[in-house]
Amino acid sequence: LAVKILEKVVQHIMVKKKEVSEELKVLRNKIQDGKVVIGLDRVMKAIKAKKLEKVFISSNCPKETVDDLQYYADLAGVEITKLELDNEELGVFCRKNFFISVLGVSA
Repeated sequence: LAVKILEKVVQHIMVKKKEVSEELKVLRNKIQDGKVVIGLDRVMKAIKAKKLEKVFISSNCPKETVDDLQYYADLAGVEITKLELDNEELGVFCRKNFFISVLGVSA
């Protein structure tokens, strides 16, 4: 079931952009390698410890959350990328059965 939903999301992305963006390719590889931190609290803790190289944010992430992440990411020198996926689609893309608004990639 999750695979079918994932395929649907990928097809939706393909139709939308004709190809999967480079960010999503990188994210997919990192998810398969297990180098991903999921959730705002864990990502914030990892940013403060300077253990992340990049942070991905869903398209419908709350503005206060984005502002907080941007502040700490600037201090730690971490790049933030806003994805075109909303939190539901990002959860499916990560093959999780819950919504994901914030995702960090460790080095």
